[in-house]
Amino acid sequence: MRGPRPAAPHTAGRPGLPGVPGAPADEGPGTPQGPRGPLYGPDGRTPGPADPTVPTDPTAPSPPSSVRAITRADIVERAERWVAAKVPYSTSSYWSDGYRQDCSGFVSMAWNLPANEWTGSLGQYAQRITKAELQPGDMLLFHNAADPQGGSHVVLFGGWTDSTRTTYVAYEQTRPNTLRRTTPYAYWNNSAGYVPYRHLGVTASARDGWIPAVGLPGSLTRELLTAGGVKTWRHT
Repeated sequence: MRGPRPAAPHTAGRPGLPGVPGAPADEGPGTPQGPRGPLYGPDGRTPGPADPTVPTDPTAPSPPSSVRAITRADIVERAERWVAAKVPYSTSSYWSDGYRQDCSGFVSMAWNLPANEWTGSLGQYAQRITKAELQPGDMLLFHNAADPQGGSHVVLFGGWTDSTRTTYVAYEQTRPNTLRRTTPYAYWNNSAGYVPYRHLGVTASARDGWIPAVGLPGSLTRELLTAGGVKTWRHT
């Protein structure tokens, strides 16, 4: 299996998407992230300032030379668990699975990474792709070089909601808790700065065409359909 590769250079973003109906007012700098660090125990404990394992440099250490294999269905199922649990947003708290409760910790969890990554290191576990290549389980990464910890964000791509590829299902860790929502491509704001990536460990699975929803009120399954080469959601 291929090892991690260097993250792609940051692409400058635009100020925002004024006039987008339903655009949330709390995105962007209001959802900062913690630094790169290890997973924490099953009790989801929050490390104290004297904890010697608390990371001080978000760029170190280097990621491992290999990545874990995972299917798209597994990525979506893992993301749905946090959605169902309504995991509270926090840059300093860790959920029961050991992952930090912010945007980059959420993607680290969904991708089953061995550590809590941040937007400056997630790209090392992925390959850059195009918008046309996006499939459920990929990520859209905005790493703001000017304000990396306070002005960056990352979301999981859950599939197109229409054949025009203008909106998609986004899974993200934001305030007040984990959300799954229809989102304009590439995001509500700083849209031009979001770069699509695919996990290096993604493997094919027969389950990728039928991704079960976890804890969705009034919906037992969601089928991932392909119409004219465009993957879209159908709620049942």
